[in-house]
Amino acid sequence: MRITGAEAIIESLKRENVEVVFGYPGGAVLTLYDALYKADFHHILTRHEQGAVHAADGYARATGKVGVCMATSGPGATNLVTGIATAYMDSIPIVAFTGQVAVSLIGRDSFQEADIRGITTPVTKHNYLVKKVEDLPRVIKEAFYIARSGRPGPVVVDVAKDVFAATLEYEYPESVNLRGYRPIFEGDQTAIHQALEAMTEAHRPLVFIGGGVTLANMAREVTELLDLTGFPVTSSLMGLGTVPDDHPQHLGMVGMHGTYAANIATTECDLLIGVGVRFDDRVTGLLAEFASQAKVVHFDIDPAEINKNVLSDIRVVGDLRWSIPALLTKAANRKSEDWRAKIENWSQQVQAWSEENPLVYERRSDVIMPQTVIEKVSELTGGDAVIVTDVGQHQMWTAQYYRFKNPRSFLTSGGLGTMGYGLPSAIGAQMGKPDKTVFLFAGDGGIMMNCQEIATAANNNLPIKVIIMNNQVLGMVAQWQRMFYEGRLAHTSLKGHTDFVKLAEAMGATGLRVSKPEELEETLKKALEIPGPVFIDVLVPATEHVLPMVPPGARLDQIIMGGE
Repeated sequence: MRITGAEAIIESLKRENVEVVFGYPGGAVLTLYDALYKADFHHILTRHEQGAVHAADGYARATGKVGVCMATSGPGATNLVTGIATAYMDSIPIVAFTGQVAVSLIGRDSFQEADIRGITTPVTKHNYLVKKVEDLPRVIKEAFYIARSGRPGPVVVDVAKDVFAATLEYEYPESVNLRGYRPIFEGDQTAIHQALEAMTEAHRPLVFIGGGVTLANMAREVTELLDLTGFPVTSSLMGLGTVPDDHPQHLGMVGMHGTYAANIATTECDLLIGVGVRFDDRVTGLLAEFASQAKVVHFDIDPAEINKNVLSDIRVVGDLRWSIPALLTKAANRKSEDWRAKIENWSQQVQAWSEENPLVYERRSDVIMPQTVIEKVSELTGGDAVIVTDVGQHQMWTAQYYRFKNPRSFLTSGGLGTMGYGLPSAIGAQMGKPDKTVFLFAGDGGIMMNCQEIATAANNNLPIKVIIMNNQVLGMVAQWQRMFYEGRLAHTSLKGHTDFVKLAEAMGATGLRVSKPEELEETLKKALEIPGPVFIDVLVPATEHVLPMVPPGARLDQIIMGGE
């Protein structure tokens, strides 16, 4: 069939089973948006391009599908960059379509022209500039394949304005053949055998799981491996939810704001099995002394991650969908009681660390403690909600105090730490999981960075529940200023006249406020009964710190506990 380039994009999205796109129109993409209108394709109009890309990101994290967003040329495209970088750092599959000026105008500093390929090259798996309409079907097929295969990530497809209107004989490719791009799936079986040998020899083993386990949908298999061996397990921020928080072997999150047991176990273990992790600086602390007593086994799909930060003794390179089932099959040849018997003393020790040094905070009756808010939401949802956070203190408190039960239930900007991520990501998550309760925890700083998306949530009647931890300060920055800059709170005060209840109501959402502890539970229950989006302004103390904390540059065992 002979169709336009714009129609070819829509047809290709259908072939890729795309259900919804997030975007914002403009001059260079008017022909595309006209085609969207005629096709009645499901499109969510956000109120800023950054909102569109974060929404596509949240949709992808919640569903495991590729998220899709669209923007016009120039400033529309550049407004996507922060969200593209956010997805890149956390290996989230998205395809971003951007308009470009007409082919004859490229390179002439034309109106609303920006070299989005050059700008996004460091933060994409790949990107394209389409100048010929005949290339569109192949490029789109490749873009989705690259985004979702191997280690996932974002792909940008930049399309010249006149390509949208040009016509072609449309045929969508059935397969992709990219020279130089051969994602590793099955690796070396010898490495699996070496990993198994190390496991059988270890007396103090520890499994460390990251976001790669969720991306590979291997949560069930990893849990089976833990149940078989009895090995204790820790998680990175991105790995939370992979193993239920109430699993008896789960020690919690490791790293800067990790639990005492997780950090000490990492320091004392003689075998550390990293599965789908990057060993980033917020996990390792002082790198030279990270897991210094341990033999390190690293399972990862990306060979670039092996030995990048932590030197590995055994390297298992390959898709976790290959390596974890292969390891589980081999490990199952040994009885569970035999695995557990050898590490009985170690299991008792890590359990003692957990019981003797739990996460604690001062429970007060005169003010609402932020940790209490998170615990109450966890209690009311049974740990079964999709939890989204912005970035800051509330993010770490959520990681510490919400009791996650399921994979893909915790959406947060881990690698880039993007303030403003939370609200649009929650919109994307709710679109992808319409039957799930979606809660967003945000600070009064971060919520303002994309607060225009309140209107998007309201216009689409999305029942997201947003809790704003209002301490009238940039909480995490102020915490560092108090701890490491002699208390000089330079430009971190947010005291002013922002009324979040009125802000929500002005954009069509429901606004509630809680200032007393006795009002908290009733207000949360009320919010859950309201069908549309609800924004709850919760007044919390300005001076509460996120603890435990490993100071920057310190070892994991140099952890500052509550009250120190």
